[in-house]
Order: sequence, then C-alpha cells, then structure tokens
Amino acid sequence: MVRGKLHVISTGTQKPQQLVEIIGQIHPFIDAIHIREKSKTAKEVYEIVMLLINRNIPLSKIIINDRIDVAYALKAQGVQLAYHSLPADVVKKQFESLRVGCSVHSVDDAQLAQQQGADYVILGHIFTTNSKPGLAPKGLELLQVVSHSVTIPVLAIGGIKPANVRDVLDAGAKGIAVMSGIMDAKDPLKAVNEYAQQLTL
Repeated sequence: MVRGKLHVISTGTQKPQQLVEIIGQIHPFIDAIHIREKSKTAKEVYEIVMLLINRNIPLSKIIINDRIDVAYALKAQGVQLAYHSLPADVVKKQFESLRVGCSVHSVDDAQLAQQQGADYVILGHIFTTNSKPGLAPKGLELLQVVSHSVTIPVLAIGGIKPANVRDVLDAGAKGIAVMSGIMDAKDPLKAVNEYAQQLTL
C-alpha cells in the first residue's frame, strides 16, 4: 500500500534536454513533476513542457510553478503558487480546471491556503538543505502542527532523504517533494526507487 505521494521538482539549473531525459526515466514512478524554472520566460517553460509531452509524459503529472498562463494553456494538472503568486482563491475561481498547490512556511500560511481553496500545500524546509543555506529548518514538530491544523494534504519539502521519509509521514505529511535528492542524483531512477520504497508500507 502506498502511504504517501512523491512529487519531484526541477532545480532550475539543468538544460531542457537533460531535464526531459531525467523526467522521461522517472515519471512512471512519481505522482507529479513540478516545472520550477524561476529564471525562464513563459515561452521557455512552455517549450520545456512541449518537450515532455513529446516524450509521452502525461500532462496529468505536470505541475507548473507560478506560471498559471502556461499551466492553463497546456491543460497541465495544476499550478504551484508561491508567496509572490496570485492568491489561490483568484486562481481557483478563474482557472477551474487547474489543481492548485501552495508553498507554505507556517500554520497561518497553510490555513489561509485552505480557506482560499488550495487543493494541497507544500511545507518547508523541514530539514537542513543546501538550497536554503543559513536558514534554520522548520522541523518535524511544525510539520506535525501544520498537518493537524488543516484537512487538505500537506507535503514536506527540504532535506528529505529516504532515511527520514518515515519520520515525515509519521508527523502527518501525506507525501514528500524532492528536488536535488532526485534531480541531481547520479542515478535518478535508483533514487526515485529508494524514496518510493519508503513511501510504501
């Protein structure tokens, strides 16, 4: 039985062809792939998604970070909103076909996201991570509090390794979001399998 979802997030540092190559290998074993390319234009993000489609990666697994226009135009699964994005309730009202996730960092953030109709939240960073140097991690305690303060699924991000997946699930998370642990791994497919194993009872 699968106990939690596995979302994989692009790093923003890989060339489109390399990104597509990795996702092409791992997509059958993950629940969602987030295209998180902060420095790219809408057209560049669109072109990446078109490459994924051409590799037969289903749109039902593709989530676009922040670029609601691209997600809606391509009929992707949904969009992941950050603090600088449009509010979740605006997106839900105007783009009913999109599943909406929100990146949150506190109980208040998570509760607001739920009130605004978000389908799930991603809370981070839970453990120390190289992508957030010098910033104290939120920890399992906050994850537990947030998970019990909302009824929508909470996914954990930040320093998630196969060895701590069970702790994250035990704290109430409904899944994990992983970036460098998979996208920068020497063998991304092997890494996905190691995470997936821990997400399965």
